Amino acid sequence: MTGMDTTGAHDADLKKELSATLHARRELGSEYESALVDSFLEKVDQRIDGSVERRVRRQLAEHQMVTARDSRGPKSTDTFGERFGFAIVSLVLAIPLSAIGGSMADLPGLIVAWAGIVGVNAFQASRGPGGLFGRRHRTADQDSDAWEN
Repeated sequence: MTGMDTTGAHDADLKKELSATLHARRELGSEYESALVDSFLEKVDQRIDGSVERRVRRQLAEHQMVTARDSRGPKSTDTFGERFGFAIVSLVLAIPLSAIGGSMADLPGLIVAWAGIVGVNAFQASRGPGGLFGRRHRTADQDSDAWEN
C-alpha cells in the first residue's frame, strides 16, 4: 500500500467512527453528547499520535543511517601532531641509519640512507590535504583581508 492508500483507509475509518458517534448521539440524546464527543476526539488523538510517532521513528532512523554512513566515511587523520611526530621519529631513526650506511658503504651508503629518509617524509607529506608543499587555498575574502592588514 502507498501512503495515499493508508490515508484513505484511515479517513474511511474516521468517517465510520464519526458516523457511529453521531448515530449513538441520536439514540442516546443530548445528555451523552459531551461523552461521545470526548470519546471520538480521543480516538482522533490516538490516530494522530500514532501517525506522528511513525513519522518521528522513520525520520530518526533516516538520521541515524545518515550519521552512520558519515562516520564510516574516510576521515582526514593528517593532523599537525601526526606530521610533527612522524618528522621527529624519522629524524631519530636517521641517526642509526646514517651510522649504518656510512660505516658499510661510506659516502654512497650515507646518501642512500638519507635519500630513503627524504623519500619517506616526502611521501608522508604528499598524503596530506595540501599535497607536498602544503599550500592552503585562500578565498577572495581572505585575499582582500590580507591586503587590508
